[in-house]
Amino acid sequence: MNVSSGAFFHDISGCMATHVGHSGLSDADLALYVERAGAARARLCAMHKQNSLPLLRLPQKTDDLASCKMAAMFLRDGATDIVFLGTGGSSLGAQAIMQLAGYRVPGCAANIGANLHFFDNLDATTLAESFARLPLATTKILVVSKSGATTETIVQMLCLINVLEKAGLLPANHVVALSEIGNPQGNPLLRLARMHRLLLLDHDPYVGGRFSALANVGLLPALVAGLDGLAIRKGAGDVLQTVLSNDNASPVVGAAVCVALQETRSMNVSVMMPYSDRLRLFSAWYVQLWAESLGKDGLGSQPVAAAGPVDQHSQMQLFIDGSDGRLINLIFPATKGQGPRLPDSLSSDPTIGYLAGRTVGDVTTAQQMAAVEVLIRNGRPVRVFAVDRVDERTLGALMMHFMLETILAGFMMNIDPFDQPAVELGKVLTRDYLNGMK
Repeated sequence: MNVSSGAFFHDISGCMATHVGHSGLSDADLALYVERAGAARARLCAMHKQNSLPLLRLPQKTDDLASCKMAAMFLRDGATDIVFLGTGGSSLGAQAIMQLAGYRVPGCAANIGANLHFFDNLDATTLAESFARLPLATTKILVVSKSGATTETIVQMLCLINVLEKAGLLPANHVVALSEIGNPQGNPLLRLARMHRLLLLDHDPYVGGRFSALANVGLLPALVAGLDGLAIRKGAGDVLQTVLSNDNASPVVGAAVCVALQETRSMNVSVMMPYSDRLRLFSAWYVQLWAESLGKDGLGSQPVAAAGPVDQHSQMQLFIDGSDGRLINLIFPATKGQGPRLPDSLSSDPTIGYLAGRTVGDVTTAQQMAAVEVLIRNGRPVRVFAVDRVDERTLGALMMHFMLETILAGFMMNIDPFDQPAVELGKVLTRDYLNGMK
């Protein structure tokens, strides 16, 4: 079964018993779960009609564009280094988007005339060494926290403000903050931003962090990197419209497959494996989205980030020949004929003659085909997302697909996909331990 979303084709045939045997779904299994996913879709459509889920209105949103452009200009103006402070959903979506511009792509750099630094993990040694090396006078900082009370982000912000002031620099000339603005008493980031007269952008209080890549949390970094943020939203909107108008839209079928494989075939691991350097951080974004949204009440499946073709030389051994219980999600860009071409003179070489005249893209295309076939031959469920190109519109479409697929899966499993109660308890205990520390 091949479902088109406009920006990609979603092929689930490798999840069916006709291809992978007993590990796959029967037609009857799929029909039953598509019916359940349809009920979840109806709930989502009602939320859209009632305007009760702001995420579903983000693709058409434009009223935040002016403030994002202003903040992007501020961050880029005179900057040699731009620092992003945030964790989880306040960082992973932005990193996935900025990878389109070359961020953390081998041999590449975001073409904006400044070095990009994401501090998304709290590490004392890293912060001390990094802050000592930053050219503070030409460093700009974006601080993102929806609640404004995320301990890691507040610690990082306080440290940076401290080093700026010690260097005789005014934080207001260097720092932008993005947070909810409705609760100053419970939002230390908001209080700090107002105290230091920082440029402040409003985080929608009804869009959770891991669903915020299409909000200004993702749009602002996209503009900083010179990307087309509205194209990201356009791709997302294309997918959303298919769900609102089609019972068998890609996210609906995807949710049905994921839940069916988990409940009927004990597929308790979901591997995300894109074959593109510019989508490697998309896998990290997906891991948080899937784990934090669905890992509740003893349910959910373990998401795993992988990358192709490099993981054909590491994790793929386990995926093919190890323990069972994984759904493999592959994202295949169209690469045939692309990239450097290998010399025709290799044709007579007895060991590498098969490479003669081939492009690098030909090689990765063959590796994609081989990966699917070997997984199917070994009875391992696999689905493929085939994309024509890796650009803003495609990334927006993929992000919306997996956000909607995750939400629909949560509805099917009677799980609230929008909260994270176990994580919140950890935050409370962290504050308790700090208060009691001697």
